[in-house]
Amino acid sequence: MFDCILIANRGEIACRVIRSARALGVRTIAVYSDADAGAAHVALADQAVHIGGPRPADSYLRGDRIIAAALATGAKAIHPGYGFLSENPDFVEAVEAAGLTFIGPSASAIRAMGLKDAAKALMHEAGVPVVPGYMGANQDPEHLAGAADGVGYPVLIKAVAGGGGKGMRLVERPQDFRAALESAQGEAATAFGNAAVLIEKYIEQPRHIEVQVFGDGTRAVHLFERDCSLQRRHQKVIEEAPAPGMTDAMRAAMGQAAVRAAEAIGYKGAGTVEFIVDGSKGLRPDGFWFMEMNTRLQVEHPVTELITGVDLVEWQLRVASGEDLPARQEDLAIHGHAFEARLYAEDVPAGFLPATGTLTHLSFPEGARIDSGVRPGDTISPWYDPMIAKIITHGPTRAVALARLRAALEGTQVAGSVTNLAFLGALTRHAGFARGDVDTGLIGRDIASLTAEPPVEDATVALAALTAAGAGQGGALEGFALWTPLRQTVTLEMGDQRWNVVLTRTAPNWTLRIGARELEAERRAGTWWIDGTRAPEAALTAAGRVSVFGARIVHFTLPDPLAREADAGAAAGVVLAPMPGLVKAVFVTKGEAVVKGARLAVLEAMKMEHTLTAGRDGIVAEVLAGAGQQVEAGAALIALEDE
Repeated sequence: MFDCILIANRGEIACRVIRSARALGVRTIAVYSDADAGAAHVALADQAVHIGGPRPADSYLRGDRIIAAALATGAKAIHPGYGFLSENPDFVEAVEAAGLTFIGPSASAIRAMGLKDAAKALMHEAGVPVVPGYMGANQDPEHLAGAADGVGYPVLIKAVAGGGGKGMRLVERPQDFRAALESAQGEAATAFGNAAVLIEKYIEQPRHIEVQVFGDGTRAVHLFERDCSLQRRHQKVIEEAPAPGMTDAMRAAMGQAAVRAAEAIGYKGAGTVEFIVDGSKGLRPDGFWFMEMNTRLQVEHPVTELITGVDLVEWQLRVASGEDLPARQEDLAIHGHAFEARLYAEDVPAGFLPATGTLTHLSFPEGARIDSGVRPGDTISPWYDPMIAKIITHGPTRAVALARLRAALEGTQVAGSVTNLAFLGALTRHAGFARGDVDTGLIGRDIASLTAEPPVEDATVALAALTAAGAGQGGALEGFALWTPLRQTVTLEMGDQRWNVVLTRTAPNWTLRIGARELEAERRAGTWWIDGTRAPEAALTAAGRVSVFGARIVHFTLPDPLAREADAGAAAGVVLAPMPGLVKAVFVTKGEAVVKGARLAVLEAMKMEHTLTAGRDGIVAEVLAGAGQQVEAGAALIALEDE
């Protein structure tokens, strides 16, 4: 076993690797950028080395600096985590040339699976079923359009390099093909430096089921499947293991196909073979096809760990240090069911835009596994993936594991940034998902109901007012007055909503008047009860901010009575950056006429491209930002003339 390893990554996965290494008695070296100097993975490691600026290209993608850090600190091996350099064969060769061990597959194995078209051809030769499509080298738009016609619509355009849904477009009609191709190629070139795409038949009721494999370079085993069908725009949201509705026959067929795939390329370490499954007629052995292989540890690996009892990072370290596979196929079995929900800083009402912010309050309930790379007080940076945590639960049955996930989400408390927490909770309450009726289109079909924001209940407003007033905590209402009850008015705001709540101390309780309604509040053993119902937790999470937690987190603002209101019409006709990012392209010039919905610019942020459009018809008065310019959230990019 190695005595010291370097982790060439950051955030949640770096913390995850450090914990398993420490359990084996292995020292760990972290690397960090300017933006991560105070990050959790830096504090957790035995030693940390600065490697550059906040841009990934200046730090976490600088293989030379990472290798130099490993040599300088005495590390014997490098663990890549996932993302960044984890699937870069040139980095693997550089690591080995420096006399270090790469904790992962060989460069040749990564190359074999690195391009989707070549990987599918290889898998076809190995007897692994593949989806019909075009995987040739001819990238002429006319040729690709003809290939799509031959495959038959609907089709998927997919970047041959990379993953994560980038460079992928669904095309349902021939007349939409050219625009989708241009968009996919542009995004692929930005994300992977390779604009090449392939064309693939789109499965109408698809499920995304993947198989965890582990090899020693010669032999491989599988650790069963994960269902990752709950996706939005090809990004996984909630994963589970095992797959609902899986039969023994199909599990055996998929497992054998995945092992064949791994052994065909001499795979070493942890990897995932992803399959697209036709769920229209139930799961059957002839209804799955190879999509791609991820030659690294997956984000969703914890659900496999919980149902098998295997620490996959420990296995990675042991096999990379020269040990044989820690288990035979017959030694592995499924125990219960597990779910993982990805908690992100993102603005769901604004279209799931990535968000930033300082986590002024962060708390997770007991009873769930939490894999996180941030702590209270940390800042979600615009430079990296905005994941806050992975919330993972396990139970003897799927129903129990799902109930535990629902409870864990309701017990999670976050303030300081908008998140997708309410959206995740809505998914756990979705009737179809609860039945196991999942496919990759579920979220898209029901997005309106899943993202609907119900009205704020009076009890929630009352709890926020009690918290703001310090009631029950020695606040102003804790004293006494002669002849008349103590009374206080608390004003709360949320968006364009405003409440004036009158609190009256009627010892030992409180009465709250919200409009024409009165509610009674009582403090019992440190918990509020409002109109006889136990209330969730609430806290002053920042100056002038009150947050009420629970199934839906509601953030209220305490308005400053001395603050002057801004001119509500000042920003009319101005297109603002919805988040910090890089302006990739501007499509208009001063004096140009535009119509509502017209593309004005493209902003790259959080590894994704976001198209900004005109909110109304008008004439471009000013172009305030140019391509290549880094902008902050709220920066004015394009202004239209006044109507």
